[in-house]
Amino acid sequence: MVASRLFGLVREMVFAAMFGAGKLLDVYLAAFRIPNLLRDLFAEGALSIAFTTMFTRTWDSEGEEPAWELANLILSAMIFFMGALCVVAVACAPLLVQVTNFGFHHVPGKFELAVRLTRILFPFILFVSLAAAIMGMLNARFVFGVPASASTVFNIVSIIAGVGFAYAFDAGARGDWRHPVFTQNALYGVSLGVLLGGLAQLAVQLPSLYRLGFRYRWTLNLADPRLAQLWSLMWPSVIAGAAVQVNVLVNGMFASEINGGQSWLACAFRLMQFPIGLFGVSLATATLPAVTRAATRGDMAGFGATARDSLRLAWFLALPAAAGLAALSHPIIALIYQHGRFSVHDTDQTALALQAYAVGLAGYAAIKVLVPCFYALGQPRTPLRISLIGIGVNLVLNLIGFEVLHLGHAGLALTTSCVALINFAQLSYALGRHVDIGDRAQWISYLARCSAAAALCGVVAWGVDHWIEARFHHFIIDMLGLGLAVVAGVLTYFAAARVLRLSESAQAWHMIRRRLPGGSRA
Repeated sequence: MVASRLFGLVREMVFAAMFGAGKLLDVYLAAFRIPNLLRDLFAEGALSIAFTTMFTRTWDSEGEEPAWELANLILSAMIFFMGALCVVAVACAPLLVQVTNFGFHHVPGKFELAVRLTRILFPFILFVSLAAAIMGMLNARFVFGVPASASTVFNIVSIIAGVGFAYAFDAGARGDWRHPVFTQNALYGVSLGVLLGGLAQLAVQLPSLYRLGFRYRWTLNLADPRLAQLWSLMWPSVIAGAAVQVNVLVNGMFASEINGGQSWLACAFRLMQFPIGLFGVSLATATLPAVTRAATRGDMAGFGATARDSLRLAWFLALPAAAGLAALSHPIIALIYQHGRFSVHDTDQTALALQAYAVGLAGYAAIKVLVPCFYALGQPRTPLRISLIGIGVNLVLNLIGFEVLHLGHAGLALTTSCVALINFAQLSYALGRHVDIGDRAQWISYLARCSAAAALCGVVAWGVDHWIEARFHHFIIDMLGLGLAVVAGVLTYFAAARVLRLSESAQAWHMIRRRLPGGSRA
């Protein structure tokens, strides 16, 4: 997981350096957005979970051969439906781009280029859908290493092939290999590299599946009741996940009005995903089985205690991360992205978006913990309803921030943060009606102390970085200074937590150590 996120960041760094934040990178991100959203919603979301569940049940109850037959049926149906979707999307690409990126008309040639790239990139969804299904089959048979590395393979192949094809397709870039100036022709090469990356993500898993005894054969029967069963398992997750994807699309629509807006938002949100993944997802993964066991036993007191402790730890970890990202946004963006054609202006605008996103980071992390609690209670409609409310709130706040207050791309990021915090508030209130997760006075005291420690962390980190930056002007010194600022901020936060009697400090420190290279897994 960490390797995949790191290589995903490297992929974005390379492409940002090649094209800069503007017309070309905006177009690539817009063309990749729809198939990528479908991947999150279907391939690596509802479809993967539902298919893995059915495959495991069939293997355990009926045996190996019926399970392989089910796999052939569903893989064939996926090829049929995803293939048809790709054909329709290629034919309707102008309409798709018009609906999702109407602002591209303001820049000559931007809309037309987005249409062409959408047609090239859309088959990506077919490759990654099959890859996700195969990953589920391998995991069901206790093969985890290869599937876990498949997304890393995608990123590596996308980078190498994308850069190679960019040079091959763009003859003008060959003039000065140290400082190439890429044109839109290079985007075709990058897009082809991404397609090959998706194909590699699929191909790398096939040998392991073959060794398990699977042999693919075309088995398409649209009337088979097992396909209807698959859809019945999928649709609640599809609707719940669609709320998030709709918000992403709506934000992209507004951002298309700003040349470079989509690039700045995408680069900033990539950095937000690291603490969300490390803390929010990790805590959610640990929380779900614990609250499920408590609910099964009817131990609502234990359920509430587990949810409360996980929530407190999520806020304890996310608040200093948010403060650090906000305080050090400019040097972090400059270090990671400000290379090649990614300019100082791009760094300024991306840092502004990162600061706005940081406002809602703790809300995002807490939502990751809260949602599984409702599934353990057998009430999946509660987070679904709240997500749908979030769509309306997101649209209204975007209209106010973008069209009335003219806050630009930073306003879109701030709206995203506000929606996350509002959704968190609704979820915590709804959960508190079923189990005891702490009274209001306890939470106000706890969050006030965490916020004070996090604010001190941010001030110290900013001060250390600013002091070093004002006295030295060298890339290596700046990089070391940023690292020193992060360490100073972390130590300050844990020291303040001790003074303020935040008991989560020991548990959080143990969790962080486990995720450091060479950290103990005990």
